Amino acid sequence: MATLEMLRGKIHRATVTDANLNYEGSISIDPKLYEAAGLKLNQKVDIVNVTNGERLSTYIIKGGLGEVCLNGAAARKAEIGDKVIIIGYHRLSEEEAENYLPNIVMVNENNVQL
Repeated sequence: MATLEMLRGKIHRATVTDANLNYEGSISIDPKLYEAAGLKLNQKVDIVNVTNGERLSTYIIKGGLGEVCLNGAAARKAEIGDKVIIIGYHRLSEEEAENYLPNIVMVNENNVQL
């Protein structure tokens, strides 16, 4: 049976709180946000920068309260204050995908879930 790569969850229009070039890589995210989106530590995610159009893939590490920080080389793709969409996927069978609904987390300018 075929599988489909489906949206698992996303954090929509989060505000970048920091960009730390001197780190090995990843994106630091407030656990309340990635858990609400159904995402996990170390999960691969796509980051879409709404402000400048940049796109990249990285993985999640635990951040502090309200934090959305691009680390390492990814820090070159965003500036503090940029709006980003953080997207995670998973594979489902066609049958599972039929009625599946992803977790969409909307946030305010302080990265607090609405």
